[in-house]
Amino acid sequence: MQAGKLPPELLSELLDKVKVDDPRVVLGPRPGEDAALIDIGDRYLVAKTDPITFATDRIGWYVVQVNANDLAVMGATPQWLMATLLLPEGTDADQVQRTFRQLGDACTELGITLVGGHTEITYDLPRPLAIGAMLGEVEKGHEVLTSGATPGDSIVLTKGIAIEGCSILARESAEDLRKAGVGRQVIDRAADLLFSPGISVVKDARIALEAADVHAMHDPTEGGLATGLLELATAARVGLTVDLDRIPVLPECSTFCKALGLDPL
Repeated sequence: MQAGKLPPELLSELLDKVKVDDPRVVLGPRPGEDAALIDIGDRYLVAKTDPITFATDRIGWYVVQVNANDLAVMGATPQWLMATLLLPEGTDADQVQRTFRQLGDACTELGITLVGGHTEITYDLPRPLAIGAMLGEVEKGHEVLTSGATPGDSIVLTKGIAIEGCSILARESAEDLRKAGVGRQVIDRAADLLFSPGISVVKDARIALEAADVHAMHDPTEGGLATGLLELATAARVGLTVDLDRIPVLPECSTFCKALGLDPL
């Protein structure tokens, strides 16, 4: 299989076999849903785990963002993080300290507490790996599920595409982009997309919930817009009508895709 998410048919087959006997598990593993919901009384505990397997320059920062995003689109407030860092042999103390600073800064920015985890130098790794397990809370009745989309809903994309893909390419493969004919200024602008407009959707989700009756939200940072829309449609058992001309493709994304033969979606 190719790198990336499992084929949706295989994932559905695997998750259909998972038995959830604990009645407190309100939402267990399902295709397209961003996190689990566990009944803890007057509210739900929202639980998520997500890894960073490619980006290396700000891996500690990334792992906080991607996990917080998945809680935010469930209507939850991200609150606690456990992080596992697997580092290649030869990693020096400065690199470890830099990654921990990234973790701490990202958690502070989003009001998240780092409560534990695990760090080790391990064999046969070509690059660092980071895995986050994040917990948050949402009041009962205020949770938002990907499966909540209904006929007649509007599809709202809060930012242009492809922010994460472009910023990672610019930061991890700048030389390849230059060889493909992409100018240094475009690469530098793409690298800054990580922060402006940024890959975090925590603020976006909060604004959406305050401004409208939101039926469903989903974070498409891994897999791109096409995969995100497919997951939303599959989870909600609805069809989607998408006007391709109205999708705001960032100029840096258009340039990268033309140079590398990629599909922005």
